[in-house]
This record gives sequence, C-alpha cells and structure tokens, in this order.
Amino acid sequence: MKSLLPWLALSAAALTTLPAFAADTVNGNDQWVLRFGAATVHPDSDTGHLAGMKAKVDSSTRPSIDLEYLLTPNWGIDVLGALPFRHEVRLNGTKAATTKQLPPTVGINYHFMPNEQVSPFVGAGINFTHFYDSRGEGLLKGAHVTIDDSWGVAARAGVDFKLNDSWLITADLRWIRIRSDVKVGGTKVGQARIDPIVYGFSVGYRF
Repeated sequence: MKSLLPWLALSAAALTTLPAFAADTVNGNDQWVLRFGAATVHPDSDTGHLAGMKAKVDSSTRPSIDLEYLLTPNWGIDVLGALPFRHEVRLNGTKAATTKQLPPTVGINYHFMPNEQVSPFVGAGINFTHFYDSRGEGLLKGAHVTIDDSWGVAARAGVDFKLNDSWLITADLRWIRIRSDVKVGGTKVGQARIDPIVYGFSVGYRF
C-alpha cells in the first residue's frame, strides 16, 4: 500500500487543482469526461531474460475507467484506472509464475478537432505500475516470487467519436514503459522489460 501513496497523492492533487486553472477556459458545464470501457495490456514480445531463460508475459483484459478534465477545448488532463490485470509469466515457453498489477496513469492530451464529430488526440504522461500477489507456478512452483513496482513514461493516441453533446465513444492505444526487477527467493534473477501496448475502447459521458 505504501508504494501506491505517491501516485494517489499525485492524482488527487491534479484533479483537485485543475478547476482553478480551467474555470474560464471551457464554456458550459462540460469540462469533465468520464469514460467506462475495457483495456487490454499486451506486453512486448521481447520481455528479456530471467535466470538465463527467455521471458514472456501474456496479455490481460479488464474493465477500465478514465476521468479527463478539459483545461481548454483542446487540452485535457486525464487519470486512467482499471481492475487488476492478471498475467502469466513463461520462461522458455513454460509457465513459471503469475502476477497481478495495477497500472494507473496520469497524462495530458491534445484534442485536434474538439468541436467535430470525429476528433483524434495524442497524449503523454506518467505511469505507476504496482505488482502484487506474484506466485511461482510450474517451473517455480512453491518459490517466493516478487516483481518490483515501476515508474515510467506513457504515450497515447486515439480518437473520440461524438454521438451527441453528452455521449461519445473512444478508441485509443497507449505505450507504457514498464521495467521491473524480478526476484526468486529474495535473489534478483533479472529485469522484466514489459513495455506494453494498451488497447482501449470505452463509452464516455461529458458533463
């Protein structure tokens, strides 16, 4: 829990101070966009080597939530969250461990055509990934496995499809830099270079 505190503090500070900067920049009561959907975390195919063996982390899909505050019609700051993702780790193709992770991300987005029915956007931000409940399986069954938390940059691109003044559909993808030391029995066996692409699809409500 202690490892989550810096990100929680950053998120709370960002969202509570934004209205002071944006109160006069967006007309009407539509400065917030709340999106509900699903996200798929697809790790890099080259995850590195652990204990001298090629590591592979599988994909995971979970429900997601995204809250964006519009500083201006073009610029917005968002916070991404999701239910915990569960991944299987394979070494040389054989199951070796499972882990869960939460990858909250804070970012700033630029919307190219905010008043059009179709509006593409790009963004960049900071990600904090918290790994927990890691367990040795298969090759490492019974072993104590831990994966360190990770801070890294994130990039985003997507498009909003406006249904009406309140509702929209969003499709996006993110690249997140995730590098984590892996330990077995307290001994470091390598670094996992996960660096996933995150595919998202959501329905949003603007208010």
